[in-house]
Amino acid sequence: MKFRWSLAPPQPLLAEPLAAQLKISPLLAQCLLNRGMSEPVAIEKFLSPRLKNLADPFLLPNMRGAVERLLQAHARAEPLVIFGDYDVDGVTSTALLLEVLRKLGWRVEAYLPHRRDEGYGLSRDGVENCLKKFPVKLLLAVDCGSTAVETIAWLRGQDVDVIVLDHHQVSNPAPAAVALVNPQLAISDEWQVASDEKTAPPVTRHSSFATSFTELCSAGLAFKLAHAILKRGRETGLPGAAEFDLKSLLDLVALGTIADLVPLVGENRMLVTAGLDKLNTTRRPGILALKEVAQSPEKLGTHDVAFQLAPRLNASGRLETAEASLQLLLAENVDRALPLAQDLDARNRERQKIERGITGEVAGIVRSKFDAENDFVIVEGQLLWHIGVVGIVASRVLAEFYRPTIILGGDAEVWRGSGRSIAGFDLAAALRECADLLIKHGGHAMAAGLTIAPDKVDQFRARLNEIARRTLKPEDLQPPLRLDAEVGLSEITLASLAELEQLQPLGQGNPAVQFCARQLTQKKPPLRMGATKQHVKLWVTDGAVTHEAVWWNAGALPDGKFDLAFAPGVNEFNGRTTVQLKVLDWRAAE
Repeated sequence: MKFRWSLAPPQPLLAEPLAAQLKISPLLAQCLLNRGMSEPVAIEKFLSPRLKNLADPFLLPNMRGAVERLLQAHARAEPLVIFGDYDVDGVTSTALLLEVLRKLGWRVEAYLPHRRDEGYGLSRDGVENCLKKFPVKLLLAVDCGSTAVETIAWLRGQDVDVIVLDHHQVSNPAPAAVALVNPQLAISDEWQVASDEKTAPPVTRHSSFATSFTELCSAGLAFKLAHAILKRGRETGLPGAAEFDLKSLLDLVALGTIADLVPLVGENRMLVTAGLDKLNTTRRPGILALKEVAQSPEKLGTHDVAFQLAPRLNASGRLETAEASLQLLLAENVDRALPLAQDLDARNRERQKIERGITGEVAGIVRSKFDAENDFVIVEGQLLWHIGVVGIVASRVLAEFYRPTIILGGDAEVWRGSGRSIAGFDLAAALRECADLLIKHGGHAMAAGLTIAPDKVDQFRARLNEIARRTLKPEDLQPPLRLDAEVGLSEITLASLAELEQLQPLGQGNPAVQFCARQLTQKKPPLRMGATKQHVKLWVTDGAVTHEAVWWNAGALPDGKFDLAFAPGVNEFNGRTTVQLKVLDWRAAE
């Protein structure tokens, strides 16, 4: 697959004054400009994220109504249930709110739906099963519910009040919840409460709403709800509110936020920076056990959380129910936590095996018929493909073919699927255009889920391709390689890399720094590495400076003069610390 190099335009007239004012290098200033930051005050906050800069949680839409209803339940000793989701964001949100509410005296239980039996979100089946187990009159839906118009209307008919705490796109009309706490409401005036629910409270907004809230996942929103409860509780004399330490929840917030792949900017950056510190010092038995079975490094970064801890927490919910993951996070001692973590580790290995098998099947099917000129979207489904891994499989297929991809599985009656998209194609919006072909759908621009009858799949594929052809240009279907700047090799030093570390934590919205250097040659012959010699070590030079470069799973090697795209890094070996470049791509020099 060939990359489309996308080099950020140099902005010396902006970068140099910023560098002088903030006492940083022009290279770091350029990287900040590339990430949409040009104001010195905002940059200082970005480079030094502090919890004290978090905005008032009551600026979130309908937060006050949610808190008042919860306080009413507390005053009446009224039981409630948290209806969560089975991914890491949903589980950490549920665990966080259980911990807060129980410590402050609420009578609260939790229910997590079974992926295969009850499906995604606030489904009617899931809710009915939940109420059979916990017959309550107050339900708090977390990480779901923003499109559950019919289910919430049914609950109202059963005299059950519903609070929704969610970050997914909201249906129009919005569900008639007692309080719909969703930052998406603040960016549009279109959403209205269902017209047939005349007694539903109006959606409220705040004129000074902090736009950074729109990046929060449900773990972040759960933290904001906890903050709002404590803030109001301290005003009203709620027992325990004055003593409760919000910072104790930040390990859960970091787990959920990193796992949900939301942009690590704004409030997310503040929460994850503090949350990583908490994760690295936590005494929470469940996380200690999880780190042990994952053989995590002593100091966790975003990559370790995303690729070691999150998949294990996700494993049980992908295959059945996430109850084991929730119990792990709530475990009060290591003796209870370690067997749960070991079980999740085993389930994760089982998940990986299932995923590899389905990915191989899908890739083979697509390769046999893929037409790069006409196939703008990939939609594949088969009976009995495990619905718990179709999202991961979609990501793998997208990585190979770089097309919006939806993978479906299920039984003879109904298939459920998960999709992943590319820049420029809003998958959730496209699904709305296909609503007449779908039983259910929802999600984000880049990731979404759906339920469909198997006999509608061909029509659905054709419709999606029609939408994609009018939305995407041919160049959009070539994966971009984002590059922050063209540099000379002399600019890449241990000192400059240490300065660029200020951009941590890295993730969505704040990607790893990537550069290109031109007119390079090889200083000496490359060295093949790996069991099958699939990796290569190169020594590249511009005539003045030479750096070691490593190319994992290398393709054809450069010859003569070439331009190199790379991610700069540090290599520590035998007591020596040196610059090492990670090769991303190369092309012949002009």
